[in-house]
Amino acid sequence: MKLFKQSAIAAILSTLALSASAMTPIQDSELSAVTGQDGVSITANLNVKIDSFVYTDTDAVDASTGLGGGSVSFNGIKVNGLIAASIDILSRASFLQAAGAAGVTNPGSFYNSQTGGDVVQIAIPTDVQVANGKFINVAVDAIKMGNSTASFGSLALNQLDLRGTQVWIWAH
Repeated sequence: MKLFKQSAIAAILSTLALSASAMTPIQDSELSAVTGQDGVSITANLNVKIDSFVYTDTDAVDASTGLGGGSVSFNGIKVNGLIAASIDILSRASFLQAAGAAGVTNPGSFYNSQTGGDVVQIAIPTDVQVANGKFINVAVDAIKMGNSTASFGSLALNQLDLRGTQVWIWAH
């Protein structure tokens, strides 16, 4: 008898689970009342290290002047700091409004303002609060010429604030 009760309870529970997950159609008028959030947000704490970036001049050395050829290397490159971005899909009208607000007077031949479609927007919000010293920093430990071990010094870009930046992507 106990086994029968347990089986009956299991059958009832599985029926409830199936009926709870059933899909039902929704009419356009009902769908217009549905609200929610759209888009995707991305936050990153950057910690990028690059051993070196080397530029090489492949021109032959001029025998009379001694000029030409050579290289310069940027060694010990580091990028760190916080960045937050949101990704949204904009309609043509919303894109043209956002681009206009950013100062774009004509999107040019890449986007047709009359027939263009949706646009993906990647934006770094202006209202993101970042602790002091946590904006993006870029540093180069040494700048060297050719095979020399001597350095011309270092380079730093401190507290690079990208808030308010927008990037738009569309097919063409």
